[in-house]
Amino acid sequence: MPKFYITTAIPYAYRLPHVGNTYEAVFTDAVARYHRLIGDEVFFLTGTDEHGQKIQRQAEEEGIPPQALADRVTGGLRGIWDRCNVSYDAFIRTTDAAHKAIVSAIFNKLYEQGDIYKSSYEGWYCTPDESFYTDSQALRDGGENDRVCPDCGRPLERMTEDAYFFRLSKYGPRLMEHIEQNPDFLVPEARKNEMVNNFLKPGLQDLCVTRSAFTWGVPVEIDPGHVMYVWIDALSNYITALGYNPAGQSAGLFLKNWPADLHVVGKDIVRFHFLYWPCILMALGLPLYKQLYGHGWFNMGTDKMSKSGGNVLYAPELADMYGVDGLRYYLLREMPFSADGSITHSLLTARYNTDLANDLGNLLSRTVAMAEKYCGAELETTEAHPSVENVRAETVKRYAAAMDALHTQHALIEVWKLVDRCNKFIDETAPWVLARDPDKAGELRAVMAALCRALHTLTVLLTPVMPETADKMAAQLGLAPALRTWESLDARDIAFRVKKGAALFPRLEKS
Repeated sequence: MPKFYITTAIPYAYRLPHVGNTYEAVFTDAVARYHRLIGDEVFFLTGTDEHGQKIQRQAEEEGIPPQALADRVTGGLRGIWDRCNVSYDAFIRTTDAAHKAIVSAIFNKLYEQGDIYKSSYEGWYCTPDESFYTDSQALRDGGENDRVCPDCGRPLERMTEDAYFFRLSKYGPRLMEHIEQNPDFLVPEARKNEMVNNFLKPGLQDLCVTRSAFTWGVPVEIDPGHVMYVWIDALSNYITALGYNPAGQSAGLFLKNWPADLHVVGKDIVRFHFLYWPCILMALGLPLYKQLYGHGWFNMGTDKMSKSGGNVLYAPELADMYGVDGLRYYLLREMPFSADGSITHSLLTARYNTDLANDLGNLLSRTVAMAEKYCGAELETTEAHPSVENVRAETVKRYAAAMDALHTQHALIEVWKLVDRCNKFIDETAPWVLARDPDKAGELRAVMAALCRALHTLTVLLTPVMPETADKMAAQLGLAPALRTWESLDARDIAFRVKKGAALFPRLEKS
């Protein structure tokens, strides 16, 4: 059985994530569920980044220990992931004792082999983003000493402090060679071009990997006045969670799963995963991950979603209004592969009512009701109905190609082609008319069997996207567990024992 190791980025445990952040977990979950469906042995990792100056400052403002703040936010975030049916196999926290011990060993190894050295740093620091910028990178917002972050636009602080640096520049040429030999190392293509042209070709600068201006982090053993910065600490979670041991034999989980097959991150942190993380892996003598996907953001209509601006939507509230699967469907249907998506209540309601209530929900309801009424609730497919089967078979093929390429939007567009074909097929064949003529009983059963077969296919294909809905569809179609597999899509002889249930998606009032 092939293995498939997939990860999200680990969100910063500072505030609860808005729905745009939740998209990443839902997307990664859909990809993980798809790979389980096709027979891969999946290991899906997520978690939280819980160290840093921003958490320390926020905790001081609240008068609580940083760990208490991290515990509260991580608990809330994990609750959101669970509410959205994110089927992670492991959840790592950078405050976990095991993680901190391995990170310390990684730092020591890199220091001992000369890949980390001590020097001093002077530059511009963005506390919200936990990022340093040079004079040329920091944007002027007035005078020479009035600079703003090039990523978030917030004010930067001028800082000078002793620090330890990772020799990022040493590994730039090797990384460029790897990228040239592996063109799909980062997708989409535009993000790769931006990274290569703006950072790799001009030459990588050595990377500051410790801080001494705050204390909330993993201490540097050789110099206790320093704590490890996010690059060594947080990025290493992808291997510490597997039991990597830089000083000896790693755990079986690491030996089985590394290298990662896919890292899923937002476009704002592509740079760290595309440039810093591979170079750290090279320094450790480890194979690089296979692929990085830098997804876009969800905008609130046409405006950037911003917690500080109060312009946000949150997943739990949306799940209450549209159902978990209604929300999951929208997120996966409306985020383009290489651009940003848009979300508003009116867009959510329109997509829910059109695609889910009208198209899919009515298709299942009509088919099951007619199968009960005209066929005694029991059907068996023995031969394919050409007018539906051709679309069904093509849908499976195109869906698989889209999911393999991480194009969930295209995959769902293909699925809805089959939904639309089935609804039109009902109108074309008019089973209620066939039922009036005893001589057409065989034709009627063939029509109903074709619809049930198509709904079986839809149940399987929608399992990664809307798992609860797929369970409800399977129950109404009377599908045995053996008929919920990828292999069952090729089956010709499928037995159905239908039983009408509640509407999948009750229609919503426009908002």
